[in-house]
Amino acid sequence: MTPVISIRGLTKTYASGFQALKNVNLEIHRGEIFALLGPNGAGKTTLIGVTCGLVNPSLGTVEAAGHDVVRDFRAARTKIGLVPQEISTDAFETVWATVNFSRGMFGKPRDAAYIEKVLRDLSLWDKRNAKIMTLSGGMKRRVMIAKALSHEPEILFLDEPSAGVDVELRHDMWQMVRKLRESGVTIILTTHYIEEAEEMADRIGIINHGEIVLVEEKTALMAKLGKKQLTLNLQAPLERIPDALSDYALELSADGGALTYTFDAQGEQTGIGAMLRRLNEHGIDFKSLQSSESSLEDIFVSLVKKKS
Repeated sequence: MTPVISIRGLTKTYASGFQALKNVNLEIHRGEIFALLGPNGAGKTTLIGVTCGLVNPSLGTVEAAGHDVVRDFRAARTKIGLVPQEISTDAFETVWATVNFSRGMFGKPRDAAYIEKVLRDLSLWDKRNAKIMTLSGGMKRRVMIAKALSHEPEILFLDEPSAGVDVELRHDMWQMVRKLRESGVTIILTTHYIEEAEEMADRIGIINHGEIVLVEEKTALMAKLGKKQLTLNLQAPLERIPDALSDYALELSADGGALTYTFDAQGEQTGIGAMLRRLNEHGIDFKSLQSSESSLEDIFVSLVKKKS
């Protein structure tokens, strides 16, 4: 797929000596939703800042929509919309005025019809004449997104877009993001809500201590690194697992009333049948069973711990 953002050998060291990014190499495909995950201080916001031309890199290059973000800053920046983590708008301006002004800042001609469409898509049309200071936190967040979309960018960065908003608004945002992707906009999302990435992302990138730990398609990542568990509630409690069953990853509950079998999500599930037959051979019967599998959050936590 064609990369719309290409990052090569990116390093950022601040004057204090702190190295926020370490030789980052990353390509983001045109038209995808890319979720960038990482703990606090991992380098997510610095990476966004460099890509948007707000932070100067120490080493390496970044291209956005074919433009170098340092040498060709203006051309690159017009292709990018940014919704920062902090809400910062002119409290005394109306919604219409601030979004319209933002479009003009990028040298775009007035287009009332387009601004109306953006406001309607974000359920802001009824608030177009309201001063921003009168809006709720969730509505202010929508205004920030409208400002970022005002100049018709090809790339949209959403830095913690759901921070401080209620569940209903979060789901509205997810729906809006999908519509933007369908229209051809590439979306890069950072979030602390792992279910947000699990719900929306095409690919997942994990950053920790300024380094890219992993980049993978979401479905492939969950298939490759996910674990599945089968819990069998036993007819009669066991004191211990027979030695003859040591080949299986079985764990006995504290009260001896349940056995848990853990296996790779991509592993051969035919092994379950063989394991159940072996249990039967040893006179171990079960009355019910439940299955579960690891979530993206489980995978994220395990990878970050492994690389810490």
